[in-house]
Amino acid sequence: MNTRKLLAGTILGASIFGSTMTFGAVAQEAASEAEASERTMTTVQVTARRREESLQDVPISVSVATAEDLERQGISATTDLTNIVPNLQFATYGTLTGNNSAAQVFIRGIGQTDATPGVDPGVGVYIDEVYMGRSVGGAMDFRDISSTQVLRGPQGTLFGRNTIGGAVLMTTNRPGAGNTVRVGYGEDNLIEGFLAMDLLDTDEVGVRASIGARSRNGYVTRVVDGTDLGDENSLTGQITLDWNPTSDINVLLRADYSEEDENGSPFVFLDINETVAFPMIASAFAGCPGSSFPPPVPVPNVDDPRCANDFQYLGPFQNGGTSEAYSTLENSGLSAVVTYDMNEQWTLKSISSIRNLQWTGARDADNTPLLILATRYASESDQISQEFQAQYSGDRLNGVIGVYYFDETNNDRVVVDLGTPGTSYDTNDIELGTEAFALFTEWTYDLSEQLSITGGLRYTEEEKNIQGTWFNVPVVGSPEPAPPTTLCPVVGAPTPGCLFVTRDVHTETFDSVTGSANVAYRFNDFVMGYASISQGFKSGGFNQRYNALLQASGDPLAFDEETAQSLEIGFKANPSSNLRVNGAVFSNSYEDIQLTYRVGPAPLLFNAGEATINGAELEVYYMPTDQTTVDFSIGLLQAEMDSVAQVPNLGAQTPTATTQVGDRLPRAPESEMHLGVSHVFELPNSFELTPRIDVTYRESIFFDAGNDIGESSLTLVNGSLTLANINQDWRISLRGENLTDELYLVSGTTSASTATGYSEGIYARPRNFSLTFSKDF
Repeated sequence: MNTRKLLAGTILGASIFGSTMTFGAVAQEAASEAEASERTMTTVQVTARRREESLQDVPISVSVATAEDLERQGISATTDLTNIVPNLQFATYGTLTGNNSAAQVFIRGIGQTDATPGVDPGVGVYIDEVYMGRSVGGAMDFRDISSTQVLRGPQGTLFGRNTIGGAVLMTTNRPGAGNTVRVGYGEDNLIEGFLAMDLLDTDEVGVRASIGARSRNGYVTRVVDGTDLGDENSLTGQITLDWNPTSDINVLLRADYSEEDENGSPFVFLDINETVAFPMIASAFAGCPGSSFPPPVPVPNVDDPRCANDFQYLGPFQNGGTSEAYSTLENSGLSAVVTYDMNEQWTLKSISSIRNLQWTGARDADNTPLLILATRYASESDQISQEFQAQYSGDRLNGVIGVYYFDETNNDRVVVDLGTPGTSYDTNDIELGTEAFALFTEWTYDLSEQLSITGGLRYTEEEKNIQGTWFNVPVVGSPEPAPPTTLCPVVGAPTPGCLFVTRDVHTETFDSVTGSANVAYRFNDFVMGYASISQGFKSGGFNQRYNALLQASGDPLAFDEETAQSLEIGFKANPSSNLRVNGAVFSNSYEDIQLTYRVGPAPLLFNAGEATINGAELEVYYMPTDQTTVDFSIGLLQAEMDSVAQVPNLGAQTPTATTQVGDRLPRAPESEMHLGVSHVFELPNSFELTPRIDVTYRESIFFDAGNDIGESSLTLVNGSLTLANINQDWRISLRGENLTDELYLVSGTTSASTATGYSEGIYARPRNFSLTFSKDF
C-alpha cells in the first residue's frame, strides 16, 4: 500500500474524530430528536477486558457481532467474518494439511499459514473462554452462537494463552436463551438442520442442548473417479448446564462434539515448472513423447496426459489427481467455568478444560495423473488447560490477576509419496509436546470521570519437545520397514534407509515478560479517545517435516519465538443514538517472524526477519430510520518486510520460496471495505419483508512468504431476502452468495522453485443460492 492510502486512512479517522468532537456540543439536542423518532440502537456489551462493559467504553480495537447481527448479515461460519471485520483474514483449507477445517487466521497482518501442530496459531481462537490449541478445527460453522468478538493486537495481559496477533472470542448461548429450530436447502444438494432447546430453566438450574447437521456436494470433480471435492458433511452438538448452588456461586459446564467426514479439499492444478527434476522424471517414466531421464530434458510442451506440463490444467473446477484425497475431523471437549462472588469487589473464577482433536487429510499435491508428490496426514491432539482469575471491581479501580497452565500432546503420522526414479516415500511418526505456564494482570484506574489509565504485565514460560522417526523408503506402496538406527551420511542429501533426525527427545524452552499500557479520555458523553501500547510474544518450536538430514548432529531444525509491539490511537463515538463510529490507527513492529520456506520438497519454518505494519480501521453502524440499517467498515494495511534474516547452512539444500525486503506479509491485503444495507418493509398481518445487500472489496493478497502465489483485487456481492412474521416468530430467507459469480482463489501453495515444481490452488465455490426457515419457540 502506498503512503497516500495510509495517510488517507489517518486523515479519515482524524476527520471523523474531529467532527464527533464538534458535534458533541449539539449532540444532546440530536439525541432528543432521535429518541422522539425511536431511531435507537441497542447497547453492545463486550467481555474483551474479561469483564462486561459497553463496546463504546472499551479503549481497544474490537469488532462485535451478536447472534442477530450474524443472522442479519448472513454470517454462518468463522470464515465469513472476513467479509465484515476490517483487517481480519479467516481462511480455511490447509494447503499443507489437506484438511478442510484447517484455519489460517490473520489480524493486522499477523498470523500463521502453517496449520500443523509444530507451530502455534498467530491469532488465538477462544470458545466460551477456552483456548483452542490447534488451527485445525478453527474453521467451523457457528453453533448455538450468542456473540463473536474480534480483538486486534496483542492481548497477553488479559488472556491465559499468548495471542500475539489478536483474539477471536466466540460465546455460545446459556440456558434461558430460548428455543430455535432452523432448516435449510440449497444448490449443490445443500441440506442443513439445527435445533437448540432449553431443557430446563429455573432460577437454580438450567440445561440447554443443541444439535446441527450440514451436508452439501462438492464443487470440484476428480476426473479419474468422479469424486466431488470440497463437499461438506458435518455434525455438531453441545449441552450446557448452568447451576447456581448459592446466590454467590455459578457453575457453568459445557460438553461439545463435532465431526466431519469429507472427500477432500477442492485443490486444482495451477501450473508446473517443466525444467525441474520431478516433472522431468515422472514424464520420462510415463512415456511422455520427447521426454527422457537421464539425461534430463525439460518436459516437452505437448498435450499428452503423460507429460507434466501446463496442459494438465483442467480448469478451476476439475482435478486431475489420482492419489488419495480425504478430510476428516473429530473434535470434542469438556469445560467448567466456576464463578464465586466473594463480595461486592472481588470475584474468583476458574476455567478448566480438556479437549481431544483427531483429524486426517490427504491430497495429490501436483493434481495430475503422474506421481510427483502426494501427502497423507493423521493427527491426534490431547489438550488440558486451567486458568484462575481474581477480578476486582471498585469505584475507581478495576483489574484482573490470572494464572494459566496449558499442556498438550500431539501424535502425528505423515507419509509423503515422491516421484523420484523408482518412486519412494518419506515417513514421519512424531510426538510433539507443549507445556505452558503464565502469570498475567491488568488494572484500570479512573483518575477522574473523564480520564483513566491502564497497565498490564505478563510472564510466560513454555517448553516444547519433539521425538520421532523420519526416514525414506524406496518404492511407493511397499511395506514400511523397521526404523533405521543410523543417521544419514550427508547433510542435505535425500537418502533412503537412514534417519533424518535422531530418535532422542529434543527440548526447547522459551520465556518472556511482556506488558501493555493504555490511556483513555472521555471528552463528553458521546466521544471517547484512547492511546495504547502492547507487546506480544509467540514461542518457537521444532519443524516436523523432513526430506533429508539437515544438521550433522541429527537435531531437528528449531525456530525461535517471534515478538510484536503495537502502538494504537483510536476513538469510540456515538454522535447520535442512531449512529456509532469507531476507528483506530496503529503501527506494529514485528520481529523474528515465523514464515514457511521450502527446503527441497519440505515446507519448513524459519525466523525470516522483521517487518513494520502500519494501518487503520473504521467501523460505522447507522440506522437512518427505524427500518433501515447500514453497516460500513474499511481497513488499510501496509505490511512489508524491512529486513530478512540469513537462513542456516543446510548442506546441499538451499531454502527457496524465501521472502525478500519489500515483500508483503501473507494474507495482508493493502485495503478492504465492506458495505451492507438492509431495509424492513412492514406488511399487513405482522409480516416484514427485508432485502439486504452486502458488498465486500479486497485488494490483492499473497498466500505465501515469497509472494509467489496469491489473488488479485476482488469485489464480492452477497444478498438476501427475508420474510418474517413477528407475532409467530418465524423467518424464511432466500440467500445468494457470490452473486456476480466471481472466479477467485481462496487458498494456494507453490513449490515451483523446488525439484517438485508444482503449484496448486483452491477456488471459491461459484454463485449459489439457499433457502432457510427458522422459528423461535
